[in-house]
Amino acid sequence: MANFLYKQDLPDALDLGPAVAIDCETMGLVPHRDRLCVVQMSSGDGNAHLVQIEKGQTEAPNLCRLLENPDVLKLFHYGRFDIAAMYNTFGALAAPVYCTKIASKLVRTYTDRHGLRNLLQELLSTDISKAQQSSDWGAPELTKAQKDYAASDVLHLHKLKKELDRMLEREGRAEIAQKCFDFLPTRAQLDLAGWSDVDIFSH
Repeated sequence: MANFLYKQDLPDALDLGPAVAIDCETMGLVPHRDRLCVVQMSSGDGNAHLVQIEKGQTEAPNLCRLLENPDVLKLFHYGRFDIAAMYNTFGALAAPVYCTKIASKLVRTYTDRHGLRNLLQELLSTDISKAQQSSDWGAPELTKAQKDYAASDVLHLHKLKKELDRMLEREGRAEIAQKCFDFLPTRAQLDLAGWSDVDIFSH
């Protein structure tokens, strides 16, 4: 396993295949306020590709091309936030997408623990550290611990999807899950437009 760090954008020739796991690190949890700092990706081969985003940066052509590529499935855990963060920064809306947190909530109804660490422990018998979750991602240079943490958030999503897909099929919820995934980019846009705390489907 190796971590590759890039500045501002993905390399021109990098091909991450038909399904790419993606996660983001930001300065906080409010996309309008807290800037995007790192976007990490994996093709599921055990390697992670990290892009460090500069303060004030609004363009990343290769990354945006990947996000908008209709032939590449983007895998997220809680994609609602990551999609919004990248759209707010670059104006590129990720699609098509898959969210392991949504899939978990649809099939793991026997628990209210849907965090990535919980899923990995139960479904893949894998443990990851969350020690660097609250660290300064806007620092000019990332520490090895930060890079390892960022990588851990994407390295297992392909295998996790496979397990969740199996459960979705077994419980007869694959179709409704897909409809939720299809709506997720719009949900992210609603968040950015001011409806993050409003249930527009309620009375």
